[in-house]
Amino acid sequence: MSAPASPTAALLAFAGADHVLPDAARADAARLLADTLAVGAAGAMAPGAEAIRTTAEAMGAGGDARLIGSPGRLPAPAAAFVNGYRVHCLEWDAVHEPAVVHALSTVVAALGAAIDRRGGCEPDEALVALAVGVDIAAGLGLAATSGLTFFRPATAGVIGAALAAARIDGAPLDDTLGLAYSSAAGTMQPHVEGLATLPFQIANAARAAITASDLARAGFPGPRDPLEGEFGYFRLFDSGDLASYTRGLGKVWRIGEVSVKPFPSGRASHAALGKLQELALAPDAVDRIELACPPLVRRLVARPYRPGMTPAYARLCLQWLGALMLVDGVVDPRRFTPAHMADERLAGLARRIALVPDGNEDPNALFPQRLTVTFADGRRESHDIAHTLGSPGNPLTRAQAQAKHDLARDLAPADADPRIFDDPLAYFTGQP
Repeated sequence: MSAPASPTAALLAFAGADHVLPDAARADAARLLADTLAVGAAGAMAPGAEAIRTTAEAMGAGGDARLIGSPGRLPAPAAAFVNGYRVHCLEWDAVHEPAVVHALSTVVAALGAAIDRRGGCEPDEALVALAVGVDIAAGLGLAATSGLTFFRPATAGVIGAALAAARIDGAPLDDTLGLAYSSAAGTMQPHVEGLATLPFQIANAARAAITASDLARAGFPGPRDPLEGEFGYFRLFDSGDLASYTRGLGKVWRIGEVSVKPFPSGRASHAALGKLQELALAPDAVDRIELACPPLVRRLVARPYRPGMTPAYARLCLQWLGALMLVDGVVDPRRFTPAHMADERLAGLARRIALVPDGNEDPNALFPQRLTVTFADGRRESHDIAHTLGSPGNPLTRAQAQAKHDLARDLAPADADPRIFDDPLAYFTGQP
């Protein structure tokens, strides 16, 4: 009797298998692809995007891969770099919440570049590669038991993205995995400081994913035990048990567990923002808003309001985001300007919002959360939030999904390919 396969071997077998997606998983893949492309087009004119594109163009003029949201082509690694930044820079991209991984961001950026330079592919081939890459990136996060120190959307994302691209490229999966791991990078420091370096780490991961596949296809070796080895992923980047994920491979498609982000802000802000949008409170009637939440939520979005904060900082500041929601009923990136952030009315509302401990010490938990509103007349009301808006347990309504689609289209450059919004799967796969 042969020895049972290691968890890494099981992951590689899953990455290369000839899958036929269940109808639900295929629909989820198509829906989330459309969401990711729309968000990427909206990010084409965000702060930092021009510097990213100019730097990518210096890597080599011309090429065979498109840029999401603007005309022109670049070599596949450079295009993946630009597109990865565009998808994540507005903090509007889909996320697997239990894994704490923005799995679509790196996978769509790298996979799209691989498909483009091959000259297109069939829709089902693209959706399977997408679902596999997302599953692996999310799975590495699900297997983790430690809190975030490295930026998991990049460190896990590069591995899922590289294996997805390798399916299209026909690259050896074992070397691709080892090379992707050897390229993994990114920490939580840019998050703490509120800098556009955070989406740059996604951009780097997408570029590294393409390079890993290319090198593996050229016969360049990667480490044989990159996940479970002495200096592997689960010794350096995260503590955890890979087998806890690989035991269920193929039984549950993790892409069905991914949450869509209704607002262009850190995901940890969305439970409170969704509840505030639902309540539609009169701003002047509010004396104080208090969110009792786990430590991860406070770590991610409890930073204090500052008049001179950067847009990247503001997207992770629940005080500011909550003030916008109270006044506008939405969160619009065009409000993230120095003039708006110095507005005294918004500043006053922001200072009435606080995040407080709830006694939960799980470093990866986002729930439970409880929003308590104290009104100017002394009344108080509390609301338990069981699921974040946009999650599988609390999906967007048709109207909410359309509102996001419309805002993304409005933010995208005028010369963005309209198929991104009207026929995203055909756009992604290069179909006529």
